Formats: sequence, C-alpha cells, structure tokens
Amino acid sequence: MIFNKQTARQTAKVLLQINAIKLQPKDPFTWASGWKSPIYCDNRVVLSYPPVRNYIREEISKFIEEHYGKPDVIAGVATGAIGIGILVAEYLGLPFVYVRPEAKGHGRKNQIEGHIESGQNVVVVEDLISTGKSSLNAVKALKEANVNVKGMIAIFSYGFEVSKNNFESENITLHTLSNYENLLKEAASSNYISEKEIETLSQWNANPSVWNAN
Repeated sequence: MIFNKQTARQTAKVLLQINAIKLQPKDPFTWASGWKSPIYCDNRVVLSYPPVRNYIREEISKFIEEHYGKPDVIAGVATGAIGIGILVAEYLGLPFVYVRPEAKGHGRKNQIEGHIESGQNVVVVEDLISTGKSSLNAVKALKEANVNVKGMIAIFSYGFEVSKNNFESENITLHTLSNYENLLKEAASSNYISEKEIETLSQWNANPSVWNAN
C-alpha cells in the first residue's frame, strides 16, 4: 500500500532522475534469481544525493509518526536499508538496529546488530520489496527476539502478487513510498520511455519469472 499518490509520483520521479531506477526494456538486466528484467532498482544510490535522501527520510519519518506514533526502535534490513534506516532513526531521535540475512558464524553470532529489548515496539525500514522473502526473514528474526513489529515501510515495491500474498500470510502491514504502477505513470508522463515500452514493462510485471525480452 502506497502512502499517497502525490508522494508515490514524486518518489518515482526522483528515483528515475538519479538513476536509482533504470528502465531498459530493449536491453534487460539479469537478476540474481536468473529472471530477465527490464527494470533495475538500487535505492542505495539515494544516499549519494542529499536532497533526495532528505526527502525520502522525511517522508518515511512523517508516516511513522502519523501511523505508529513513536516506536521504541527503528530496524533496517541489511544491507540496502541500513543507511536510510539510520537516517530515519536519527530524524525521529530513536535507537537503531539492523537485521542480517542470517546470524554471523563467529563472534557473538548475532543476526540483529544493536541493542534491542523484549517487548519493544519496532518499525522496520526496507529499501526495496520484490518477493518480500528477505524482508520477512528480518521480521521473523525480530519476532524471535520477542519484540512487537508494528509494520514495515519501504521506498519502492515491484508490486508482485507473490509479495502481497507473503506479507498477508505473515500478517505484516507493508507501506511504500512508491510502487511499480506509479513508476510507469511517471515514466510515461515524463516521456522517459515510449508507450510501446510501457506495454512491455507491464507484461513483465504481470509474470516476471517467465518474461522474455523477445
């Protein structure tokens, strides 16, 4: 679920402007999963542009205050959301932790890095949602630490049906600044890509695992 249409379009606009999101229907990327994709999103680029990172930080922070009040802790999902999570926690004056994909195999063998206590209220910050599995893995680790996960907030979501189902099955509320639908609207209105390319991008999003650029 997006925050609101205005924020969704503006977020899509700035992500395109700084090339955090790249659209290449004619020269698709290959994801780690092996999927061919006409889009690549790397929201870590946001950190290199102060006006953009400030915008993202403030929009996420305002949403947290409006919907969750002041949680006890902000948790970022490693590694992509560590930077923006820290910025949000700093803006709100809250403690910050981050969650690894799995526990370290040495030292203290932590999966959650930082100080967190049983019973605390936590809002999770994520940079990107694809299937949602890695994000929900972080939620699982937090729940195992006996904290109350109030919800998750991400910068962008591809809007895959599988991710919606995954979040619903785990009963976790997800909000995003922007999503694939609003990205395509912004890309079309700004002539970033052609109408034919919009159609190609829509076809990919409907069934990404079997999409073929040809």
